[in-house]
Amino acid sequence: MLIGGEWTDGVKGDVFLTINPANREVLAEVARGYEADIDRAVEAARRALESPAWAEMTPAARGRLLNRIAALIRQHADELAEMETLDCGKPLSQSKIDMETSAQYFEYYAGVADKLFGATIPISHQYLDYTVREPIGVTAHITPWNFPLAVVSRSLAPALAAGNTAVLKPAEQTPLTALRLGELAIEAGLPAGVLNIVPGFGSDAGAHLASHPGINHIAFTGSVETGTLVMQAAAKNVVPVTLELGGKSPNIVFADARIEDALQGAMKAIFSNSGQVCSAGSRLLVQQDIHDQLVKELVNRTSQLRLGPGLEDPDLGPLVSEEQFQRVLTYVELGKKEGAKAITGGGPATQEKLKRGFFIQPTLFDEVQSGMRIEQEEIFGPVLSILTFRDAEEALEIANGVSYGLVAAIWTRDIGKAHSLAAKIKAGQIYINNYFGGSVGTPFGGYKKSGFGREKGMEALQSYTQVKNVCITLD
Repeated sequence: MLIGGEWTDGVKGDVFLTINPANREVLAEVARGYEADIDRAVEAARRALESPAWAEMTPAARGRLLNRIAALIRQHADELAEMETLDCGKPLSQSKIDMETSAQYFEYYAGVADKLFGATIPISHQYLDYTVREPIGVTAHITPWNFPLAVVSRSLAPALAAGNTAVLKPAEQTPLTALRLGELAIEAGLPAGVLNIVPGFGSDAGAHLASHPGINHIAFTGSVETGTLVMQAAAKNVVPVTLELGGKSPNIVFADARIEDALQGAMKAIFSNSGQVCSAGSRLLVQQDIHDQLVKELVNRTSQLRLGPGLEDPDLGPLVSEEQFQRVLTYVELGKKEGAKAITGGGPATQEKLKRGFFIQPTLFDEVQSGMRIEQEEIFGPVLSILTFRDAEEALEIANGVSYGLVAAIWTRDIGKAHSLAAKIKAGQIYINNYFGGSVGTPFGGYKKSGFGREKGMEALQSYTQVKNVCITLD
């Protein structure tokens, strides 16, 4: 673990194993952090926050430092992508995209570091009133296993750009690229203690970090259940949180859509990273006039997808862990019991070479009805629920009929209909005639149980700064 600029064992000296989900082989032993290690990391971050090396660094210099981190990520992109693919299982080409995205986060916020302006507020001729934006303090980052480096970079880059220090607890399933990022940050010249990385488990290291009185802001990405616990822990210290908690996103295809584009979008929306994406298009809403045509082609394309170890760059890799593998299989069986029709897939991969890994066949459920658990609950795997609708009004009712509100997509040539529906869907991001559009500069976050606050773009900086107002008497 990285604490105060030094690589160190944990206080107890314990380790845990991180494994390759494609074959269950051990990749590495990783130092396991506990409460005492979190205490050490928070203390180091607080010292660094006040140290001249960081507190007196100009915003422009911070920007140059973040640019160096971005350059090092790009320089080591192949190494990092291979490491991430081994650790979490995703196809190598997808990991390479994630490395570029990670570099872009640091690059984007490098350009923002010296542009965090305050404002002057006209009161009267007697006063000069102005605001300044200051760092919020020590930030905690509790990150998930599905995009190990990209999500770390997504919250860490704006936090550092604004002048904060950080304690990072990466997911125990996939800690390797986060630790490698720590090495690159030191190489780039990040002062000691500005970034501290404590691998460990959520039940002790993560829980203690969320409840630590020395933390000033928490960024958490994960499940609703854990996010609720994080928010409760933060509330005891009156600490703000940014929560990104997943989704059950509707992907709505109208009869007047460009069908080929919609098909490609639907495949990408549910099968990227084997469906282990919080914003996955896991509910496909198809207008009844084109249902048979679209579903027939969807089955054809899904049946041709290639499963395999991530390093072979297949269409789908394994799920990240035994726990996730069993969770998805449970939902597949539940869908069958609920009366949905599994029209392709529906179980573990059958190829002999894949049986040691956590591989599940890409699965399509047709004849899904609103209210079924596979339609309401986040599965986080390569499982698509297909529903039929008559008109835009019914599509809207189905789209908004879940407790999540992260993403939605609309496929139509009628731009008026698209705008009207986009205005009424309760979700933080609306894609029209695309899926997974946007960039590191577009704000990302949810409505309802998908969480609150925004990552990415300029919006993210509001979470990592606080406003101070100064009023001066001129008379």
